[in-house]
Amino acid sequence: MATTPADRSPESTLAFFREGYRFISTRCERYDTDIFTARLLLEPTIFLRGREAAELFYDTERFRRADAAPKRGQRTLTGQGGVQGLDGTAHLDRKAMFMSIMTPSSVARLGRLFADQWRIRLAGWGGSGPVVLRDEVGPLLLRAVCAWAGVPLPESEVGRRNAQMQAMIDGPAALGPRHWRGLRGRLRAERWIADVVERVRIGTLPAPPGSALAVIAEHRDADGRLLPRRVAAVELINVLRPTVAVDRYVVFAALALHDHPAWRDRVRTGDEPTEWFVQEVRRYYPFFPVAFARVRHPFEWRGHHFPKGRRVLLDLYGTNHHPRHWPEPEQFHPERFAGWRDDPYGFVPQGGGSHLGGHRCAGEWITIELMKQAVAMLAGTMDYQVPPQDLALDLSRVPTLPPSGFVLTGVRRAG
Repeated sequence: MATTPADRSPESTLAFFREGYRFISTRCERYDTDIFTARLLLEPTIFLRGREAAELFYDTERFRRADAAPKRGQRTLTGQGGVQGLDGTAHLDRKAMFMSIMTPSSVARLGRLFADQWRIRLAGWGGSGPVVLRDEVGPLLLRAVCAWAGVPLPESEVGRRNAQMQAMIDGPAALGPRHWRGLRGRLRAERWIADVVERVRIGTLPAPPGSALAVIAEHRDADGRLLPRRVAAVELINVLRPTVAVDRYVVFAALALHDHPAWRDRVRTGDEPTEWFVQEVRRYYPFFPVAFARVRHPFEWRGHHFPKGRRVLLDLYGTNHHPRHWPEPEQFHPERFAGWRDDPYGFVPQGGGSHLGGHRCAGEWITIELMKQAVAMLAGTMDYQVPPQDLALDLSRVPTLPPSGFVLTGVRRAG
């Protein structure tokens, strides 16, 4: 049996929070391995990185998701009782509910709604002084996804609801005030959406047929029961919140266009270069760092022992930057996606495995479509300048963004 390297620290939680996206890869490189053990959140944990490890990690016969993610993440980011923590037939049933609203025509419609919101806002940016892209995109995405999902959103509430979504996204990997804001944002958002669901169920709020609101409010499990009101709210937020989180990828796309200006012309030439560009942004820039699971039953893998119940973390960022799988992983090369055939284990910016039967993000196609729309806006629909500012990414902060939020000046419609 192989000896699994063990991190030297008796407890690695503070190092995990301090080092962020690089915690796992740093130790993999230190021990020349893609598997090691350490204590995290006061319990022994196995850490994995790379394509082969991802293929193992998404084997639902060997791993379960129930009770895998830390409570702090459930209480902020994902909510309790949602699809991310389900296994077996319950997971398949809930995942099918989400996939039913992810049709190509539905995804395209959300993209158009986002582009429409951007054009409306663009008209107000001209002559208004500096524009902080980070502050602007979240509300645009929230307006678009609420209109698409059938969730009423008065304009007077956009700022407050966006702040709640942002707090949930920012809270799980934070200590202190950032985490507390995440808890508060989750509580208030669930109250809001639970009330919307209840109004649909009692007939005082019509839900557009086929909308996320209608599908989730009316969904019945294998026993014919409606989802509990709070769980339905969690799942509808699991549509809204990840869509708002795409604002980070939009800022990263703007940063990539700034750092690699030759791509501004290339993405104007057609869908193929835009697809390469968007996928490389998803690979290169940091999004969510890890995924969680627990061992269903004891087994051996390549000589390493996995005890029953052991928590396991897969390094998503490190897998997307693995030098064995990605030539020059720290270089931004969209051309690497020319002729790309989808690899559900080597390319895992939003999880791996299958969309329908596994734990890969159901909204991945939405992310790609929204990013394409944003790239089209940034590279073709508008002109702007990028003044000197701090655009460095701090990989110790999860999630991370440029400190400036990406400031634009001289914004106007192109042409």
